[in-house]
Amino acid sequence: MSRPNPDDLRQTTHTPPSTDSSGSAAGDAEAASAAAAAPVDETEHAAASADPIAAAKAEAAAIHDRYLRAVADHENFRKRVAREKDELRQYAASRVLEDLLPVLDNLGLGLAAAEQPNASVKSLREGVAMVQTQLKTALEQHGLKEINPAGQPFDAHQHEALSQAPSTEVAEGDVLQVIRVGYSLNGRLLRAASVVVSSGAPSTTHSEGEK
Repeated sequence: MSRPNPDDLRQTTHTPPSTDSSGSAAGDAEAASAAAAAPVDETEHAAASADPIAAAKAEAAAIHDRYLRAVADHENFRKRVAREKDELRQYAASRVLEDLLPVLDNLGLGLAAAEQPNASVKSLREGVAMVQTQLKTALEQHGLKEINPAGQPFDAHQHEALSQAPSTEVAEGDVLQVIRVGYSLNGRLLRAASVVVSSGAPSTTHSEGEK
């Protein structure tokens, strides 16, 4: 028998592919670690989102923030209302005063005319009457109304009775004399009229000897 050729043996011998056992083991370990870590992270996230204490703290912080905003808005509103009320109180009479300025001017003119050498009592009286009429007109434009109840029935809501006096011309219970006129503003009483009320005709008494 012939011996096999060594070259043929080398050609027919197959060397198995080399594998790096250490690298393969490390890769498998990393993959297993990643696979195991992923569910843990998702579980922790779900647990954190479902934490009632954390949710309550977040809600409390939001409510507190809204409360602070509401308090600040209310304080700003209160200051604005107070400022507007103060301005209204300061300038509420501005329109009335504007209408009274011409009256004040005419009073000054009347005083200047009264100091003239040729000034007469009649002209002075006429000037004062004119200024009085002008003043009444200006005040009536702003709702002021004079209460002069001469000859009218006594009204305790608008009149102040100072006394009573007999009268044959004015019926009992009616106003006999107005001592001081009253005033109302847009239907609201400012000052009652001071009056004397008639007690009716005087009673006649006869002595025992009279027939």
